Amino acid sequence: MERSAVNPDPVGDPAVSVPAPATGSAVSAPAPAPSLPPRDVREAWEMALRRKKLVRWVVSWLPHRLTIGIRGTLRWEHSVVAKVRHRWHRSLQLRVIGSTLVISATMIAVLGFFLTEQISVGLQVNAEAAARTQTLAALNDAQSLTAWNIRPTPQAALKFMYSAGEALQPVSSSGTPPPYYVVVGLNADLAGAGKPGVPPGFESWVSIISPESTLEATLPPALVNDVQQEQAADERQVTAESLLYYAPTTLNLSDGAQNGPAIVYGAPLGDWYQLYFVFPLNQEQQTLQLVQTALIGVGLALVALLAAIASLVTRWVVLPVRHAARAAQRLSAGRLEERMAVGGADDLAALATSFNDMAASLQEKLRELEELSKAQRQFVSDVSHELRTPMTTIRMAAEVLYESREQLDPAEARSAELLQSQTERFELLLSDLLEISRHDANVATLDAEPADVCDIARRAADDAQQLAERRGCRLEFRLPAQACIAEVDRRRVERILRNLLVNAVEHGEGKDVVVTVAGDSDAVAIAVRDHGVGLSPGEEQLVFERFWRADPARARNTGGTGLGLAIALEDARLHGGWLQAWGERGRGSVFRLTLPRVAGQPIAGSPLPLGPDEAEAVTSALEADLAGGSRG
Repeated sequence: MERSAVNPDPVGDPAVSVPAPATGSAVSAPAPAPSLPPRDVREAWEMALRRKKLVRWVVSWLPHRLTIGIRGTLRWEHSVVAKVRHRWHRSLQLRVIGSTLVISATMIAVLGFFLTEQISVGLQVNAEAAARTQTLAALNDAQSLTAWNIRPTPQAALKFMYSAGEALQPVSSSGTPPPYYVVVGLNADLAGAGKPGVPPGFESWVSIISPESTLEATLPPALVNDVQQEQAADERQVTAESLLYYAPTTLNLSDGAQNGPAIVYGAPLGDWYQLYFVFPLNQEQQTLQLVQTALIGVGLALVALLAAIASLVTRWVVLPVRHAARAAQRLSAGRLEERMAVGGADDLAALATSFNDMAASLQEKLRELEELSKAQRQFVSDVSHELRTPMTTIRMAAEVLYESREQLDPAEARSAELLQSQTERFELLLSDLLEISRHDANVATLDAEPADVCDIARRAADDAQQLAERRGCRLEFRLPAQACIAEVDRRRVERILRNLLVNAVEHGEGKDVVVTVAGDSDAVAIAVRDHGVGLSPGEEQLVFERFWRADPARARNTGGTGLGLAIALEDARLHGGWLQAWGERGRGSVFRLTLPRVAGQPIAGSPLPLGPDEAEAVTSALEADLAGGSRG
């Protein structure tokens, strides 16, 4: 038994044919084959998306043109992502540069944020300290004014508030805004006109530069409340610094000149007046924006510089590795003289030196193995040729004894029969040895011509038919209605099928052997199915080895040499095709030959499945349909 599996491939949909009823002959006639749907070429992600109920429901409500557009967009997106992923996984330089960019950008962003926060806090602290100093100085100047601590009348209060505002408010020069704004307020008890005991006519707020209503809205109510409570307290703080209250705010002027963040200092002035100093932070904000812009620019420049440095350094390392990869590819392609250039004495130079030493050693070993293989092939060829002459003499003598066996006693007649059968087997072994030596020497040639594979399969069955009749089984053919034309070497393909059929009959335990032929646009396939002993797990990888037998104790009643399937495998490879096997103990085995339609053209799949399950299930369903149709 000589079987194995080679070159596993994605199996295509078979062109299953229906077996015709036998008409007295063991070989059934071809029957028409039903057409099968075309293969689905959608990708896995699209099939998974289409299985979702929500997606199917949404698609059912969308217009057909919109669905096509969405599908095209998704395919384009997956194509781009796949190309980027492929490039990312294949390029070490791209991965190093990308990782450097991400890490450096993250670190620079974190450091920039930290620096910005520190600078912002520093600017704010400095602005608060400067504003506090100016407020204390202005408060001391206000206390030097007259009538600041005398209960006023409405006219006196308004006069004092204007005079205090004019004395304390800095005047802007050449159109520049003042450094701060002064707002003079009145005690809430006096400002509440209309209350019991409060005479009318008091103004609540006075500002010299900006309208009072605008600055009044700028003052935080909590700050005003704190100053009012401090002013109403019975025991007031004695130092001016302890009278200050601070709060952040947003400056909103009617002209919009200095709108933005600001800080406000407030303090009571005597028992009847309040002073508020609004300090805009526009200058600090501009400084912070300038720092942020500088940090962003420097960060981007630093990231670009780091990427360039990483690219340069990676290129120094990757280029020798790429050269080594190309040299290894050329070496694996058979260019054993390929070597790497050695420069310097660093690690990359050591890599190049080691590669060159390895290539030289490999070249020497391959040369020795090639000479040894050549000598072995020559020896096998010479021995096979030299044995032909004595074998011819022995065969002639054996034929003479075999033809006169009836005149001999039974023991001598049996010896003559054994001599005849073993002589034929020895001649077959010599022929197989010569053929396998041609394949080993790469001198086997392919005489390809267009031929119908179905006719070749019928012709190959003629030799196995007599053995099948002796075993009590029949050969059943399931052929398509149309001819399966392919460019093949008739002699070699017929020898492959003859070997497969003889093995199937020999190991089929007397059960029928099924031969299925199918084809598609690229390839044709022939599957030989038996229902005999089958194969144990792992034996699919062994059955094509030379002189391998599944059961060494099993007798070769048909005179096999142990080289049949090995030669069949080489013949299939010579066509650019596949020869594969499947088997299971107790369920038999399947041998599938797949050949390209055009000799030498690569094939991506087979028209028939390798295992028997799909083919038998489809065939059973077709037979049931035919049976139902015949009964109808």
